[in-house]
Formats: sequence, structure tokens, C-alpha cells
Amino acid sequence: MSQSISKKEINTESIHSNGTVRAFGLRDKLGYMFGDFGNDFFFILVSSFLMVYYTDVYGLSAAFVGILFLIARLWDAVADVTWGRFIDTRTPSKHGKFKPWIFRMSFPLVISGVLMFVHIPGMSNGFYEAYAFVTYILWGTLYSTVNIPYGSMASLITDDPIERTSLSTFRTMGAMSASLIINAVGPLIVFVDNKADADGFLMAAVIFGVLSFACYMACYKLSTERVAMPENNGIKPNLGHTLKALLKNKPLIAILGASLIFMMSTMLIGAVNVYLFKEYFSNTAALSIVGIIQTVTVFIAIPLVKPLVAKFGKKEITTVGMILAAAVYILLFFLPNLSISQFIAVSAIGMFGYAFFNTMIWAFVTDVIDYHELLTGIREDGTVYSFYSFARKIGQALAGGIGGFAITAIGYDATREVQSQNALDGIYALATIVPGAIYLIIFFIIVFFYPLNKQRMNQLKIDLAEKRKNKK
Repeated sequence: MSQSISKKEINTESIHSNGTVRAFGLRDKLGYMFGDFGNDFFFILVSSFLMVYYTDVYGLSAAFVGILFLIARLWDAVADVTWGRFIDTRTPSKHGKFKPWIFRMSFPLVISGVLMFVHIPGMSNGFYEAYAFVTYILWGTLYSTVNIPYGSMASLITDDPIERTSLSTFRTMGAMSASLIINAVGPLIVFVDNKADADGFLMAAVIFGVLSFACYMACYKLSTERVAMPENNGIKPNLGHTLKALLKNKPLIAILGASLIFMMSTMLIGAVNVYLFKEYFSNTAALSIVGIIQTVTVFIAIPLVKPLVAKFGKKEITTVGMILAAAVYILLFFLPNLSISQFIAVSAIGMFGYAFFNTMIWAFVTDVIDYHELLTGIREDGTVYSFYSFARKIGQALAGGIGGFAITAIGYDATREVQSQNALDGIYALATIVPGAIYLIIFFIIVFFYPLNKQRMNQLKIDLAEKRKNKK
């Protein structure tokens, strides 16, 4: 490690009897994996099923849900930056800088998640709208208080680029494991006879809430913040200066843009796929198969990431994956008469393509945090990560808003037993050509605007080590 370790800034539970700190290893990887395992038990449940819960159980219009998602995500984006800035101004405790917040805020987060899926029969439409608004925004706000410290602490678990790539990979494994469970089991719980069931949704929320809390506690127990970053030499981070530096951070701007629209596509697919398989293919059980295949493609990509990145670089491998995904989803748009099995088989190739971006994104984030330090000489992990999360929340806001309005615009009517052909064609277009176009845009962003290729990353590591050495 490039910095000496300060025992004031690490988890004292990681100190061996001889006074040394436990080296980075499998325990940290598993701990970090459990963190996103806990995050995504609820995040994926919400992104995949909350819209259909609101439209089919609460009876809310898709347009109202779109507005709610838009407002909530914009609020969450502000909450992310505020919380990240707050943490960066706090003095680390004996348990670390970020870990204590995961411990403190995870239980309130889980409770708020369960409350979202409580249905009180016989209430007015206005009551359901108000209840959805309050509980959803509360959940999103509390999510920031856990997710920002969780994402930020990767840079304090290790400062080695290869080990950080391992953390990113294990984080993705946690997310995909949660996705596998929710997408495989979730539809079987929340749908009864192909219809949304209020009791099933609440049962799913309670089950996944308990599992989420257990995962957060595992993350807290197993992870160690062991890296002491250089002091800022008495310089207090100034938000204005930070914003100017962020605007000069070209790798950050590029990855923010790519992440924003990637998240928009992920949220959109998650929401639209429910309608695609429920209405277009008339088979909600197939959602479980899609969820399993999506997770399997990631687990196939995971062992390929490290050797491919070592040989070619993160940027290079990601661009190939994104152009493959774009080509597949655009092709699907021009093949509307495929059977459900054929559709799933072809889309699996696209899932494999974007799995590389999904797997390596967190390693990209630690790279741009380091680049920010190189530009400014100040370490602001929480702030930089929160701005990255800000972009993802904007993507979620756009996806939620656009998704709700798009579903309404194509003529979807929750009261109809069978949707019109125009509505069915619109649902299919939303599930194919839209993500295809988004993946193509991401490809161009990474190729032309993200400068940290393999060669420049190697030089960044050298330059940053020299700059930290000179600050001593």
C-alpha cells in the first residue's frame, strides 16, 4: 500500500494480537459482496415490481407513478450529494469512516422498505397516492444514508487497482445474487394467477427485508477500512472548489454520463419487462427465467474480467461489450414475431455484452476518485462517489418518469383484461429499440470521451504515488 496505516482510521477489530492489521483478502471481498447483496434485495424488488404494484394493486395511473419516480429520484440525487459531503466532514471513528453509517442506518432503511408494500384495502385514490409518495421518498432518502458510505469505502479497503477490481467484481456478484433470487422467486410470490397480489408483495418485502438487514450486518463485520489516505494539510474542502475540480475531471464526467444512461436503461428494462411478459407474451413466469439468465451471463463474464482487463484494459473490454449489447437489442426490435423462448435466447447475448460494464463500473469509479485526487491534491471519496451516485439517481429519475409516461402514451390500460395491439407493439418497442439505442450511446461515450485507457491508468498510479510521497 502506498500509505502508512493510521490505527485511528481503521476498524480496531481488524488488528491482530501482535498489533498488525489484517491484510486485504477474501474476507473483505465477501464483506463487500454482502453490502450490495443487501442493497439490491430491495433495490431490484423496487425497480422490477413497484410500478406494477402501484398500478395494479393501488390502482394508480402510470402517469402519476412516473411523476412520483421522477420527483423521488431527483430528491434522492440531492440527498446523495448532501450525505456524501456530510460524511467527508466527519472525523473517522475507531471502526472507520464509512462503516459505522452502514451499521446505524440499515435497520431504518429496511423498515421503510417494508412500509412501501403495505396495502390498506378500501382507501381512497388520494390516500394511496399520498401514502405511495411519502413511503417511497422516505425509502429513497434512507437508501442514500447506507449506499453512499458503502460505495465510498471501497477506496479505503484497498488502494491497489487489481484488488479494487476484485472488490468491483465481488460487489457485482452480490448484486447479481440478489437479482437472481428476486427475479427467480419474486414473480412466483407477487403474482397469483398472472395478477398482482397485495399479500404476496408484502410477504416478498418482509422476506427480502430480513435478508437485506442480515447482509448489511455481514458487510459491517467482514469489511475493514485499512487505508489511511493522505491528510489534506489543513485544507478544508470547499464545495465551490470541488465542483470546479469535478467539472475538469474528464474521466468522471464521461463515466457519469455513461452510468446515468446505463442506469436509465436498466430501470426501464426492469419496469417494462414486467409488462412485456405479462401482456405481450402472457407469461409472467418467464420473468423468473429471464432473471436467472441475466444473472448467469454476469457470472459467466466475471472469471473473464480479470485476465481480459489485465491484457487489454477496462475501457477496451467495456466498449466491445456495449457494442454487442446494442446490436442485439436493435436486432430484436426488427424481429417482433419471435417466440418467447427465441426472444429470451437472443436477449441473453445482449445481457452478456453489457455484463462487462455492469461488472467493472465500480472499478471505474475508484479510478476517477484517484484522478480527482491527482487534480486537486485533496481526498474526497464520499463527495466524489456521491456525485457519481447523483448521476445514477438522475438516470433512475428519467427512467421512472419516462417509463411511466411511455407506458401511458402507448395506450396501456390496467383495467383492461387484454391490451390493444398498439399498446402491445409499444411495449415491445420499449423493451428492445430503446435499450439498444442507449447501449450504442454508451459505446460512443466510452470510446471518445473516457480517456483512462490501460496505458494512462498505469501512468496515473505512478503519478499519484509520487504526489502522495511529496505530501509527506
